[in-house]
Amino acid sequence: MGIIKSSTETNKAFGLWSAIFLGIGSMVGAGIFIVIGEAGVIAGNLVTVSFLIGGIIALLCGYSLSKMAIRYPSRGGIIEYLVQSYGQGVFSGSLGILFYFAQLISLAAVAKSFGTYGAAFMSGSADPLYSNVFAVGIVVFFVLINLVGTSVVAKAENLIVIIKLTALIIFTLAALYFIKPENLSLALSPHIINIFSALGLTFFAFQGFSVITNSVEDMSNPQRNMLRSMFGAIILVAVLYISVSIAVFGNLSLETIIKDKDFALAEAAKPVFGEWGFKIITITALLATASAINATLYAVTQISYTLAKDGDLPEVYEYNVFHNTEGLIISGLLILPMIIFLNLGQIAAIAAIAVLLIQGFTHAGHITKRQQTGARLSLILAAIIGSVGAALFSIQHTSHAIPGIYYYIPGAFILAIVFEVLLRIFNDKTIEKQIVSKLENEIESEIKTIEKDVLDKFKRTKE
Repeated sequence: MGIIKSSTETNKAFGLWSAIFLGIGSMVGAGIFIVIGEAGVIAGNLVTVSFLIGGIIALLCGYSLSKMAIRYPSRGGIIEYLVQSYGQGVFSGSLGILFYFAQLISLAAVAKSFGTYGAAFMSGSADPLYSNVFAVGIVVFFVLINLVGTSVVAKAENLIVIIKLTALIIFTLAALYFIKPENLSLALSPHIINIFSALGLTFFAFQGFSVITNSVEDMSNPQRNMLRSMFGAIILVAVLYISVSIAVFGNLSLETIIKDKDFALAEAAKPVFGEWGFKIITITALLATASAINATLYAVTQISYTLAKDGDLPEVYEYNVFHNTEGLIISGLLILPMIIFLNLGQIAAIAAIAVLLIQGFTHAGHITKRQQTGARLSLILAAIIGSVGAALFSIQHTSHAIPGIYYYIPGAFILAIVFEVLLRIFNDKTIEKQIVSKLENEIESEIKTIEKDVLDKFKRTKE
């Protein structure tokens, strides 16, 4: 006799493939279209190795987060894991606040990239006015999509991912046929250390995988599907990135890649498909960027909902609007002025490094919970080394463009602590655990029983 699933289980928005598509959609955003050129300038044709190492680090981090997600199934994702590991203090609260705003900044930067691509495609130049109009428009559009509900998010993400993956796979297969082997010769490769110098950039291209953990409450059978969807998404994306990088470096000289680093992927389509190839890849970049906004906006909504429900952010974030929360609208409104007024290039670089360091703290905290999660200590340690190492390489690389990066990173953490303290004073709430273990419930119940017995004895003694 087959197992009969409950209606609650069958109505979950994310199955195995929906969760995989959500992760792919968040990872394959504007990153690959820009990172492949930027990282290629550093590592040359060895960038394929850098993508491979970045993918391995992502798998290790994904393993750690998946184990935490199964044990602590919360929409808050990393926020919940930080509170579980470090308690309900200022430290975990500050990291939660910093992670939330870093995600908002990253979203604004991705939206800005969409606006730049959109303006260039429509008018032939990246006019700032048109770029901002396109960027604001795409954020508003996906806020409305997310308001309709998570099932629509899943369906929209599935469709966008299928379209952009199809375009990238067709381009890659065709480009691999036309590659010039001499371009991939080790004789043209830079020093091997450059692989690690580019590692921060290549790992950023995988960064969206953590979005999958935010879907755990909307996922059918997470015990079975969480780790599978995490590994499935990361492995598929790693294969795609490595194949695309071989196709690009096999068709273009390093000089051309350096000259056209922001559009290296689109430029690599010209030898295969001509000018139409450039336009098709540009359209694919628009779809990829839109997909990343859709997936990440879903995750940011869950973060804001958790912070409001269990502390720190005002309760207005928790109010229901259609099939989502008011936190979605407020998060969207916070992103819009960032798009219009801020220099997102430098701020987004700092935010990305902050997210990597927060990942490191999350995996370090996981060590104290490994008995509950059943995770392997060796793999957790490897995740810590990988994420913190990628952050350090990113800081080293970014310091050439932003000399003050060594001060800005600690400054961001200090600012988050100040914000956390002010919220505790004026909001009178702290981030609390959403998932409380059975043992903690039993201890709390036992304490209440003891308190009641002591109070009863005191009353009888007084009588």
